[in-house]
Amino acid sequence: MITQDNVLEILKTVIYPNFEKDIVSFGFVKNITLHQEKLGILLDIPSSAPEVSKQLEEEIRAKVLSLGVKEFHIDIKTPPKPQSKTPSIKNLAPQIKHFIMISSGKGGVGKSTTSANIAIALAQQGKKVGLLDADVYGPNIPRMLGLNTAKPNVDSSGKRLIPLKAFGVEMMSMGVLYEEGQSLIWRGPMLMRAIEQMLTDVVWSALDILVIDMPPGTGDAQLSMAQSVPVSAGITVTTPQQVSLDDSSRSLDMFVKLHIPIAGVIENMSGFICPNCGSEYDIFGKGTSKILADKYQTKILAEIPLEPKVREGGDTGKPIVFFDPESFSAKAYVRASLSLIEFLKRVEEEKLADNKNIQPTQDNSHLHS
Repeated sequence: MITQDNVLEILKTVIYPNFEKDIVSFGFVKNITLHQEKLGILLDIPSSAPEVSKQLEEEIRAKVLSLGVKEFHIDIKTPPKPQSKTPSIKNLAPQIKHFIMISSGKGGVGKSTTSANIAIALAQQGKKVGLLDADVYGPNIPRMLGLNTAKPNVDSSGKRLIPLKAFGVEMMSMGVLYEEGQSLIWRGPMLMRAIEQMLTDVVWSALDILVIDMPPGTGDAQLSMAQSVPVSAGITVTTPQQVSLDDSSRSLDMFVKLHIPIAGVIENMSGFICPNCGSEYDIFGKGTSKILADKYQTKILAEIPLEPKVREGGDTGKPIVFFDPESFSAKAYVRASLSLIEFLKRVEEEKLADNKNIQPTQDNSHLHS
């Protein structure tokens, strides 16, 4: 005999497209009705993309029919289509002009190092910059900025935190709110709430750019951030190995599904520079990310080599962009920041053109919006 519990267990095996969790864990299954082997399922999903609904419907249908259901109906609710080309987007921090999401398909590829150095490089270009360490389970940003022993103050209301500052950048991280090395064993809803609080309960200035260091993967944190603020640009950090590129492809596909414009790819560990002789060796390969970037009509923002000074700077709170600006890696991060600034200008132009209901005069075909 088929029961609702049987159906629920089957639905727990249906992974939401381009993410790592199932539709039940995400809370997208709103109702299950079962009467005389006639089954009805109601879903409420955050994506209006037709291909997402189609993929879910096909997978769910195949799985539930295997239970022996005689009749099956699925209703998938999606966000209403906007009346204009520029829909109203939730923004928990409206004083910030641009939000930059730096993500990766897997851990250990240098995402936090990239976030810290890009943020400092942007500040060196005269931008008012903040750095939000949203990698709640592995908050490395405080150490990389030399702030791992610092604690934030509260404002006059006693309810909101004042960001710490280093190298011209405002910074907030769960790493400065808990004892060093303390683990956070949180379920998804707690993680999502923490991310919202780091946007609303922190006294961010009127920033030009907030760089957001995301956790690796495609899950609760990414979905929550995309639903909390209008992300202007997404950057994927990868390494040249094929296993990393496979995961990075999922990260870029996530940007597309969440309607986040893709600014580009940063390839870390792109060769090794010998500190003694200065020669470069392609230990993990080099330039292999170009195929991935071309697939998503974007570009390589920087190729950062395995340079001991980058690692040493991260461990000691001395970011290479600030302390060794003439190094190869520092110059690469600065070039990436300049490309990012130009990309944000084009995003603004495209939004302005949409508001005026006209087509932009320049080629913005590489923007995924």
